[in-house]
Amino acid sequence: MITVVIADDDGIVREGLKMIIGAQEDMRLLGEAGDGREALALCREHRPDVALLDIRMTGMDGLDAAERILEEKLSQPLLLTTFDEEELILRALKAGVSGYILKNAPAVRILSAIRAAAAGAAVFQQDILEGISDRLEKRKDDGQAIFEGLSQREMEVVELIAQGYSNQEIADRLCLSNGTVRNHVSLILEKTGLAHRTQIAVQYLNGNR
Repeated sequence: MITVVIADDDGIVREGLKMIIGAQEDMRLLGEAGDGREALALCREHRPDVALLDIRMTGMDGLDAAERILEEKLSQPLLLTTFDEEELILRALKAGVSGYILKNAPAVRILSAIRAAAAGAAVFQQDILEGISDRLEKRKDDGQAIFEGLSQREMEVVELIAQGYSNQEIADRLCLSNGTVRNHVSLILEKTGLAHRTQIAVQYLNGNR
């Protein structure tokens, strides 16, 4: 069962998310919040698998809450965003947020993103990534150079991370154990100097389009 907390300062949006999540047999909503501070408190209390957070909220916004949630290892934050929040999206990627999904995305895409985040995968909408690609820190040549020292197997892991697969899904596709995949991810981070798997995915997608 995937446990979820949602936060949005728009009550109508919250009601919509509650209906979508509540209809799923494999999900359980643990609480809802109107701002980031309330969301952080809920995560501290319940430690949900996924915290679905609107980026822009009054008081503490979703990104500030996500950074605190990550620092305290309370949940996997997944951000709700719009196309006009490039700086915040870039900050979210740098912080290691599990990913982001457009607020007007179809219900099936939102649910898929929640399931992916719960499984430890990075969640991106390609159209948003393309929209901010010219503002990512590493250009195409830099992105390619980052991965130059990796083995063929490590590059296979990088490619699957960029496609949004979790460690277990990567293990299944490559016929490896979950522990072996974790070791590969750790070595990739060490060799590239990146901080987390979200940055692996962003650098790969930006450098190898």
